[in-house]
Amino acid sequence: MIKRSLYLLFKKRILAERMFLQILSGPRQVGKTTLIRQILDEIDTPSLYVTSDAIPGDSQYWISQQWETARIRLKQNPKKELILVFDEIQKITNWSETVKKEWDRDTIEKTNIKVVLLGSSQLQMQQGLTESLTGRFETFYLPHWSYVEMNKAFGINHQQFVWFGGYPGMASLINDEKRWKDYMINSIIETTISKDILMMNRIDKPALLRRLFELGCLYSGQILSLSKIVGQLQDAGNTTTLSNYIRLLDGAGMLSGLEKTYIEKVRTRASSPKFQVQNNGLMNALRNETFETAQNQTEVWGRIIESAIGAHLLNFSKQEGFALEYWRHKNNEIDFVIRKNNKIIGIEVKSNANYKTSGMKEFEKVFKPDKIMLVGMSGLPWQEFLEINPVELL
Repeated sequence: MIKRSLYLLFKKRILAERMFLQILSGPRQVGKTTLIRQILDEIDTPSLYVTSDAIPGDSQYWISQQWETARIRLKQNPKKELILVFDEIQKITNWSETVKKEWDRDTIEKTNIKVVLLGSSQLQMQQGLTESLTGRFETFYLPHWSYVEMNKAFGINHQQFVWFGGYPGMASLINDEKRWKDYMINSIIETTISKDILMMNRIDKPALLRRLFELGCLYSGQILSLSKIVGQLQDAGNTTTLSNYIRLLDGAGMLSGLEKTYIEKVRTRASSPKFQVQNNGLMNALRNETFETAQNQTEVWGRIIESAIGAHLLNFSKQEGFALEYWRHKNNEIDFVIRKNNKIIGIEVKSNANYKTSGMKEFEKVFKPDKIMLVGMSGLPWQEFLEINPVELL
């Protein structure tokens, strides 16, 4: 399982000689804090875990104060090394500059404090790292849980996974759908938007951002031009604002806008985005249907399955480092395109027998891909596709 392999790798890096800051980012409620606490419980190295959750963002000296506490504890410990963990570090203003100052001081003084930074906003973390900490860190990304992980840990089956998604905290709630939806909306969606986006960025139109997220969930797996989206939103502003909001939602682990693939890669930025939720639970918590009624609606359930396949691919793309796009030309379309190291794979998802193959034929003629996969009817069953790591296809 990907979480287990990441756990072992992260543990190995923490136990190694002090060389780099260790950075672990990922969406809310996927287990970053649990992972690091389990590691700290397993090893005998002294540690100090602190979180900025209840700390005002303008507390300029909070990081330095915690670091000094770690230095004092290190001097009192015979092991002469200590692990210092900052959780939700991105909430502190100018956090990367302070971390750089303290890290460089320890480097000069040969103080063996190993530092781990956790953050739920990938975008905010990356900005701080590139601005101040170049050459001083290693990064790890903890994505949403896959079907295999949810099945092994909680016994979730394929149908449950494509509806309820991959949040470990909701596993005990799936038999009470009202409680599950309340949990998803209040503990995941609203908390992420409020704390990881609105508090951390200048958002002139927060109601617009929320509406864009809802619209993106409604159309997950579908292609919409930003100019058409403007027409569906009240007080929408312009397409540049919407593009920025999609970027923020993506960085928070909620909603992405997949780009169209071209032979000339420079053209991808001008394409209409294909909305894709990063976890199907985000989308289905906002739907009027229930798990039972959705399965009885062929078209609705087919779109939910396609979105689950997209979320599966998207999370592995962030973990494994391959590009995930889509392709469309006139009436021909390929649902998902994987690119890595000059290799290209087309993936078409079909949940019913009434499908055309013209898109796959045209895509093969234009791109000459390494392979084209049909997932669903007459192809690899979608259940089996959710059990594989897509990088194995490359």
